[in-house]
Amino acid sequence: MNKDIVIFSDIDGTLVSFTSHRIPVSAVEALTEAKRRGHRFYISTGRPPQFINNLQQIEHLIDGYLTTNGAYCYIGQEIVNCRYISEEDLQAIVEASDEMNFSVVIAGERDIVVYNNNSLVYEIYQKGLHVPMDTYSQDLQLLKGQRILQISPFITVEEEKKVMPRLKHCMSNRWHPQFTDITAEGVDKSVGFQAMTSRLGIDPSRTFAIGDGGNDIPLLRAAGTGIAMGNADETTKESADFVTAHVDDDGFAKALRHFGLSQ
Repeated sequence: MNKDIVIFSDIDGTLVSFTSHRIPVSAVEALTEAKRRGHRFYISTGRPPQFINNLQQIEHLIDGYLTTNGAYCYIGQEIVNCRYISEEDLQAIVEASDEMNFSVVIAGERDIVVYNNNSLVYEIYQKGLHVPMDTYSQDLQLLKGQRILQISPFITVEEEKKVMPRLKHCMSNRWHPQFTDITAEGVDKSVGFQAMTSRLGIDPSRTFAIGDGGNDIPLLRAAGTGIAMGNADETTKESADFVTAHVDDDGFAKALRHFGLSQ
């Protein structure tokens, strides 16, 4: 293949195992070979930059980051895309949190606040995703003057139906049954993808995207070739051009090999 191929990959459940919380050796080796062949590699995640703590094995192979479901994208020190949530909608989610008694993780440009914190945040983020939550403030004043990139309320699908109409300029990017990632209206991973490919001068047909969650669907559809992990849900698989194996069955490496991006 030519060297102007660009690979976009989700983190959790795609690169990183939910079981071991590490990147399989096969994925590291396959990605190393893909980079040796001249292909570029970009992360595409729902995590804000402050929560990206599990890529140490491949940090030297990453060319740039699409984070917070496309709301904040950067290459080195260059910000390629920044779409933020209005003060009005931030206040609306805070009021809903107080009324319905749910926690919200609020990601600003520099800081994270866990508003109305409870044990569910610890169970899912710290135990499930290995994101240490005991270091983050609950004080909303910490975010004063910062653009808000994403708000992640710990609500069910049914509760989401009640909350979202209160947010006038936002959309939901759910990938977990117990919380959802909310960004500014019209912002999803495909928006970040379009900003990145435009900045890079890359034809989208020369791109591959790999993911496993509902928030990956816009990206899988936007890329030249969309790849769903074997552990993805059926809707995500149906949105992809190809379905690889489970993350714990070398799915990432098998996908790269299948398309001749690695060996």
